[in-house]
Amino acid sequence: MAFFDTLLYPLQWVVAWILALFHELLTFLGLNPASGFTWVLSIAGLTLVVRGALVPLFVRQIKSQRKMQMIQPDLQRLQKKYKGKKDQFSRQAMVEEQQALFKKHGTSPFASCLPLLVQMPIFLSLFRVINNVPQMATGDIDPVGGMTVELAEQMDQAIVLGIELSSSFLTGDWWVKAVTAVLIVIMAGTQFWTQRQMMTKNMSDAAMDNPFMQQQKMMLYLMPVVFGIGGIYFPLGVLIYWLVSNTWTMVQQMFVIRSMPAPGSQAERDLMERRARKGKPALPGAEPIEMKPEPEADDTSQGKTSGQRPQPVNAKRKKKKRKKR
Repeated sequence: MAFFDTLLYPLQWVVAWILALFHELLTFLGLNPASGFTWVLSIAGLTLVVRGALVPLFVRQIKSQRKMQMIQPDLQRLQKKYKGKKDQFSRQAMVEEQQALFKKHGTSPFASCLPLLVQMPIFLSLFRVINNVPQMATGDIDPVGGMTVELAEQMDQAIVLGIELSSSFLTGDWWVKAVTAVLIVIMAGTQFWTQRQMMTKNMSDAAMDNPFMQQQKMMLYLMPVVFGIGGIYFPLGVLIYWLVSNTWTMVQQMFVIRSMPAPGSQAERDLMERRARKGKPALPGAEPIEMKPEPEADDTSQGKTSGQRPQPVNAKRKKKKRKKR
C-alpha cells in the first residue's frame, strides 16, 4: 500500500486538512473533541465540501445526458444502417461514425460516470487517512496534513454506536458486523434507487432503446453489488462518508427530475401535468397537455341540464311568482 499512499498523498493531505478544520470548528462551537459524534459531523462536512466542488461536473453530466437523448434518432439510424453487418470493416466504420457524432454534439455515453470517477481518488484518500489513524496516533506513521498526533489519538478513541471509526466489518465483533452490514445495505440501496429513478423517470423512450442503455441497465445492478462487497473492507468512517454522499446524490437527483426533466421523459410529462393543473403554460419545446374538464352533475330537482347553473332567487321574486300563479 506504500505505492498508493505515495500516489494519493496530495489528496490525503487535503482530506486530512478539511477533516481537521471541521473538527476545530465544531470543537470551537462547544462539541467534545474526542466524541464520535464530532468526528461524524467532520466527515459529513468533508462530504459536503467534496460534493459542492463537484456541482459543475454534475451540471456537465446533465447537459451531456440531454445531448445523448437528442442524438438518439441519429444513433438509431446508424444501427439500422449497419444492422446485420458483422464484418470487421463495418464494425469499425460504425464505431467511427458514432464517435464523430459524439464529437460533433460534444457528448459521450460515459459522461454520466464523471462524478463517480472524480470521487474515487478522494474516497480512497479518506480510506487511507482513516485506516492509518491508529498508526499515526502511536507514531508508527507520520501525520499527514492537519491530522496531528493529538487529533489522530482523539479520532482513534472516538466511538460511534459503540464502534471505533477505524473498525470495519472484517475486523470487528458481531456488533460491528451488524451495524456496518446495515450501513452497507443502505449505501447500496440508495445508490440503486437513485440510478433507477434516473432511468425510469428521466429518460425518453428513444434514449432507453439503444445498446448503451443496455450497458447502463447492467451497471444499475452491478455497481450496488460491487460497493456492497467492497463495503466489508471499508472502515466505519468511510461508510459514513459514502452514505452522506449517496444521500446528497439522491436529493440532488430528485430536484433535477422534478424541476428540470429530460425532454420526452415521464418526468417531463408529470411536470407538464402539474403546470396544466395550475393553469401555467407549457415549457418551451415541451408538448402541452390538455386537461379534461370534469363532468358537471345533473340538477334533476331543478329540471336543469348538466351545463346550466341554477340562478339564485331572492324572497321578493319568489312571492311575485306565487301571486302570478
